Amino acid sequence: MYILSNILYIAAAYKWGDWKNWKQYYPTILFFIIGDFLYNFLLYEKSMWLFHDIVLPNHTLITIFTMVLSYTATVLIYVGRRPEGRGKRSLWFLLWVGIYLLVEYVNSIFGFITYHNGWNFWWSAMFTLLIFFILPVHHKRPLLAWFISILFIVTLLSIFDVKLSELK
Repeated sequence: MYILSNILYIAAAYKWGDWKNWKQYYPTILFFIIGDFLYNFLLYEKSMWLFHDIVLPNHTLITIFTMVLSYTATVLIYVGRRPEGRGKRSLWFLLWVGIYLLVEYVNSIFGFITYHNGWNFWWSAMFTLLIFFILPVHHKRPLLAWFISILFIVTLLSIFDVKLSELK
């Protein structure tokens, strides 16, 4: 399933991604990837969600494919083609949140994602809203995006009672 979704993201990026300006999106792509790396590293012993697949053998490989392919495609399209005007931007935001949540919902139905330690689809929905809020912020004001992200991470660690001793 994850190979298929990554292929679809790359096909979409090929068609709609702002490839001619990829260098200006590169820091935001790395920001997106670093966030996922931090999750996987910090919560190695206490995962909130795990990916499963028929072809890819484990969560780590699925995550690496997703980070490199889907996140790159997402930033090149979502940030690269972000429309002007509050109304159009709001619809664009909702479209991308909807795409990500639909993919996750289908994956959860088929068991390709499982939730653990109190995490559930609704937490993912809130997290997805934050992701699509923070990506354009990072593109324009990276330090502000890092500040907001760190606050959010600390808040989630507190809510889910992740102790420093549980970190790898």
